[in-house]
Amino acid sequence: MTLTLYGGPRTRASMPRWYMEEKGIPYDLVELDLRGNQHRQPDYLAINPFGKLPALVDDSLTGADGQPLVLFESGAILLHLAEHHAGEIQTEVQRSLTNQWLLFANATLAIALFVPSNREREFPRLMEELNRQLTQGRPLVGDHWGASDCAVTAYLAYLPIFFPQEDLSPYPAIQSLISTTQQRPAYRKVMGMD
Repeated sequence: MTLTLYGGPRTRASMPRWYMEEKGIPYDLVELDLRGNQHRQPDYLAINPFGKLPALVDDSLTGADGQPLVLFESGAILLHLAEHHAGEIQTEVQRSLTNQWLLFANATLAIALFVPSNREREFPRLMEELNRQLTQGRPLVGDHWGASDCAVTAYLAYLPIFFPQEDLSPYPAIQSLISTTQQRPAYRKVMGMD
């Protein structure tokens, strides 16, 4: 079995890559040169016709075309990894809840953080609720750190990188989570912090 993750610096490929590192899932990484438009070349467009990163090729499963399964979108990749390679998803409820948090991270949270007009309007409310949810110190789904935690935490950990001026003191649980995350060996490896 081979998993091949296509990514590049400062792309959402860091999420599934971090997840695979945390879970000990073996994979090959193919880093594309975005400045050189490598993601717009025919060989990559055959993998992801939208030319976006990340993409995952999983040769342990066969797609409808008889070829290895190809996925794009970080949330879909994380769900696939959690379900088929990490053994994290054991029930329909876990699958539904994981899907909910992945969609929240990649849609609601990402937009609230990175779209300026939404940041002004949505950021404080979302952060207050996330801080409340995270105060419990438990994983978002199940009993162990998983795909949901990876997606949500990845966006939160971007805050000090992209918005160092943002005052996070009203959100102590989020501050603690960011600090703890920045110390995780797998996260440090993926983010080039070592």
